[in-house]
Amino acid sequence: MKTSTLLKTGTIGVIISALCCFTPVLVLIFGAVGLAAWVGYLDYVLMPALLFFVGLIIYAVTRKSKASCTKNANCQTSKGQ
Repeated sequence: MKTSTLLKTGTIGVIISALCCFTPVLVLIFGAVGLAAWVGYLDYVLMPALLFFVGLIIYAVTRKSKASCTKNANCQTSKGQ
């Protein structure tokens, strides 16, 4: 997968999960459709999803920096410098 696609997917995932986790978006939607009993189980899905997407962003950024480092001849390494 391309790095830019990974970064976009991670960013969109973090935004959606953060909106659903920290604001009552899903609570209102589930209440409107009659699924309010499932609201108690949202934390079991949303927090791991948020952590997964944050990890995906970190992976994409490190992959992108490594790719740009290999293309750039002036890239400094942490070995003895």
